[in-house]
Amino acid sequence: MTGAAEKADTLIEALGWIRQFRDKVVVVKLGGSVLDNADQLRHILFDILFMETVGVRPVVVHGGGARISAAMAEAGIVPRFIQGRRYTDAATLAIVEQVLAVETNHALAEEFERLGGRAMTLNFLSTPVLFGERMALRDPQGAEIDLGFVGEVTRVDRQVIENLCYANQVPFIPSMCLTADGQKLNVNADSAATRVAIELNADKLVFLSDVPGVLADPQNPNSLISALSRATAEAMMADGRISAGMIPKIQGCLDTLQQGVKKIHIVDGRQRHSLLLEIYTTQGIGTVIVERVGAEPGVRQTNPLPLAHATGAE
Repeated sequence: MTGAAEKADTLIEALGWIRQFRDKVVVVKLGGSVLDNADQLRHILFDILFMETVGVRPVVVHGGGARISAAMAEAGIVPRFIQGRRYTDAATLAIVEQVLAVETNHALAEEFERLGGRAMTLNFLSTPVLFGERMALRDPQGAEIDLGFVGEVTRVDRQVIENLCYANQVPFIPSMCLTADGQKLNVNADSAATRVAIELNADKLVFLSDVPGVLADPQNPNSLISALSRATAEAMMADGRISAGMIPKIQGCLDTLQQGVKKIHIVDGRQRHSLLLEIYTTQGIGTVIVERVGAEPGVRQTNPLPLAHATGAE
């Protein structure tokens, strides 16, 4: 009976978070290597199904960089990246649309429904919900950089997404947008997910990545910081503990907090059921970024349910 009691305690711990996040919008950015690992992807989609079943309103925004690069290689096109953005000419744009907005988008929704959920693809063949304009970047001398058909989201059709959530359907949104004159544009998936979270006033934005979260020591995988405040994040960027490619991601997280999203999570999507462990346990499994944490650095908010009373613990 000991094992059964431990399972019951785990469910009771989850109950506090389930009650707190009921009817809250959680935007999940899906990408990276997990898209190409059937087992990892299945666990993530099952986690999303669990979240929807217990009352969360999940919204999935996805990329597909590795798949796009593979399709480009097959077509004999060499990828070019400028300031972290994929240069997108007309031939590349056609590949991006087919691989990302059609094949990957439909495959994710079909697998989610195979697991028992209800999904809706929001792409150019159904109902696009991301609208924007061409991205303008400049080099250090101030000259404009040509990125081709690369854009940034300036408007999200919030009503379409919310109506689906209220109907207990999970929207799957590819990271592409339309301009006012109907031009399709390639959009960075992190940026697209961030914009969706802001427009929906999401309670959480979860980045599923290939890293465990933010590390106090980048060389030590066991130095995970469970909860990170704005002040600590800024100090870590200033002294170099957060560096290189993590800087724009963390800075983007901090900017997103300023625009109404309450919590941003960086989670290793390669770990089994990482979404459930991050959201429905007190300790979590990744890093949550918030404006302020409690008195103890790295300590998350306590479970809203009085666990000692509920489980009979002393």
